[in-house]
Amino acid sequence: MQYGICNLSIVPLRFEPQDPSEMVSQVLYGDHFKVLEKRKKWSKIRLAFDRYEGWIDNKQYVEITEEEYTNFDNKPLCMVGDMVEFVSCDDNQLMLIPLGSSLKALDFFKHHYEGARITEKQPKENIVNTAFLFLNAPYLWGGKTNFGIDCSGFSQMVYKLNGYKLLRDASQQATQGDPLSFIEESEPGDLAFFDNEEGAITHVGIIMKDNYIIHAHGKVRVDRIDHTGIYNAEKRTHTHKLRVIKRII
Repeated sequence: MQYGICNLSIVPLRFEPQDPSEMVSQVLYGDHFKVLEKRKKWSKIRLAFDRYEGWIDNKQYVEITEEEYTNFDNKPLCMVGDMVEFVSCDDNQLMLIPLGSSLKALDFFKHHYEGARITEKQPKENIVNTAFLFLNAPYLWGGKTNFGIDCSGFSQMVYKLNGYKLLRDASQQATQGDPLSFIEESEPGDLAFFDNEEGAITHVGIIMKDNYIIHAHGKVRVDRIDHTGIYNAEKRTHTHKLRVIKRII
């Protein structure tokens, strides 16, 4: 088994080993992973954080040992706490890194960081406040940053920034936590899941107080939620059909 770590700011994780392939997620600075298969130009990886798999360009990560992989796993929580920050190298070059990037490998990279850090698990009451850090971020399939994010990337990153692990896709996240019977039972920070006409879960959002929800749909936005689903006041219609509400924390 081989191992790697992302030494760049934001790297696409693709469905197939080619540049035109669908971006299924992103690998952020400091994310470490197992290399399941290595080819001449591409590697299939499994991320340590959520065990998500995809293909990454071999030029966009560095190899590490199994011992280093385990050490990163065991290090305490440490993430970038501002929307955009930077690290500096010994040669005084700067590299921007996004909110939620892991800082566990600073010594390994010989990088220097002086910005805000998240080092402790936060209470559930902080979930919605964190969600607003992404407000108006444009929708991007597979995205996980303020420069572009999808619905499940949004919920995953918000929970990650508070010290909790969610799986990557909405359908996977819907398998976590405890279901609630009624929307009236929900609390700010609970997750609401929505399905399509075939019954497949395709969307997720974070419930706020007073029957509002924040979610990524065109952009990260706030809408109303009721027993039917998400109501878009601008369009005067429901845009998503409610399937289940889950309490993760």
